[in-house]
Amino acid sequence: MKTEVLRLAIDFGLVVLIWMVQLLIYPSFKWMSKETFQSWHRNYMQRMTFIVAPLMFAQIGLCLYFFYYYPDMFMPNITYALLIASTWISTFVIFIPLHARLDKELNVVAHCDRLTRFNWIRVLLWTSILVLDFVLLY
Repeated sequence: MKTEVLRLAIDFGLVVLIWMVQLLIYPSFKWMSKETFQSWHRNYMQRMTFIVAPLMFAQIGLCLYFFYYYPDMFMPNITYALLIASTWISTFVIFIPLHARLDKELNVVAHCDRLTRFNWIRVLLWTSILVLDFVLLY
């Protein structure tokens, strides 16, 4: 498989996933009962990590691959790397702490609203990555 197709498939998968999270999953959090939310949320986080982490690591691997094998595309590669770094930074600085608060606090609705609002950052970043792929690779 060509690396360009693999990169496009991984980036497309992350875009589909983040849009589903934004439009379906996060908004549904506030409709769950407080009694079941925390156990459901822990289960959700474990399973979502199992899906998202390999895709995010694959993005890093492909980013490094493109730097090495396509040095003439330095600026697009830098842009791709900065967008990927931004997804990682926002995940660790904003979203992991917000999810941790959801596991501990009773005010689920307020944290769910905050999570949904801030998640537009990752929606924008991963959508920008996919747009960049189409501009550069096709």
